Amino acid sequence: MRVPLAGNPHKTQILPKRPPGFSVSMYQASTDSSTTTSGKSGQCLQKRILRDMSGDSSELKARDVRRRFDFAAARFDEADFVHRRSFEGLQERLAPLLIKPEHILDLGSATGSGSRQLAKSFRKARVISLDICGPMLTRAKAGRTMFAKTREVQADASKLPLRTGSIDLIVANMLLPWIGDLTACFSEVARALKKGGVFTFATLGPDSLASLRHAWELADGSDHIHKFADMHDVGDSLVRAGLTDPVLDVDRLAVAYRDTTSLFRDLSACGARNCLTERRRTLTGKRRFRAMQDNLLRTGGDGGVTVDVEIVYGHAWGSGPRSPVGEFHVDPGSIRRLREE
Repeated sequence: MRVPLAGNPHKTQILPKRPPGFSVSMYQASTDSSTTTSGKSGQCLQKRILRDMSGDSSELKARDVRRRFDFAAARFDEADFVHRRSFEGLQERLAPLLIKPEHILDLGSATGSGSRQLAKSFRKARVISLDICGPMLTRAKAGRTMFAKTREVQADASKLPLRTGSIDLIVANMLLPWIGDLTACFSEVARALKKGGVFTFATLGPDSLASLRHAWELADGSDHIHKFADMHDVGDSLVRAGLTDPVLDVDRLAVAYRDTTSLFRDLSACGARNCLTERRRTLTGKRRFRAMQDNLLRTGGDGGVTVDVEIVYGHAWGSGPRSPVGEFHVDPGSIRRLREE
């Protein structure tokens, strides 16, 4: 079924068929819980955070990812349809778990819409909105009420400034497509999560934006969209990080646009631009861009453009702190029993 999206009469959604007591002491570092800093100490903190975030993965350039989202913060809420749709899916999948978290981490919180929904769903919980992007957190802070149990923290998802075993529920909505090393990120999640705590996420599957990827390949033979992790690889990374009993499923939707201009306007507004380390360094040029547009329009059939999105949902459970490599714990009582046998 095709329905118009709110606020944009030229864009439609094709509905898919569905398959069957927060405190500063939680932080390891003495940081202010909001994104606003002042004075020399605040400037030093900001520089340290940005320096820690500058490391590049083999495919994504972390500095460019941050810059894209810094630029997109002002218009992100205008084009966050997929982000909102996937968060609704996360809420649907959380409901049967019957959890009562006290401390929640919204990992990759963007402008804070998900954090506000989590605060409504779990009214007794305190919510941390954590994101790499300062301007996003500024907007998140502006959108919450004075007495909200939500605080904003700017940090790298792979270097969480949180005490081990301090969080009951960690939610990552559309963060993972921008993470170069999933195992490193999941290891930090496993460390911060309490034993029996829940990590739930939504991410893009490898079939997402396939038509756009193919259109660029035909136009200039270069990669313009990075590869999204396969569901099985995500599950393997969860287990390697020490998270237990992972459950994953896939949902699909398609978003139809009137033309390519509308599509690229939305991609820019939500920060989804080329951040590949090995991307072409020269200007794309009008000829190549027109060739890509023509290739993309041929896939639409009716003069418009339809973009397929594969959403991978998953959750896993915290297993508590892991022992250092080479360290083993043995119950002395078991040794005695073995000797008697």
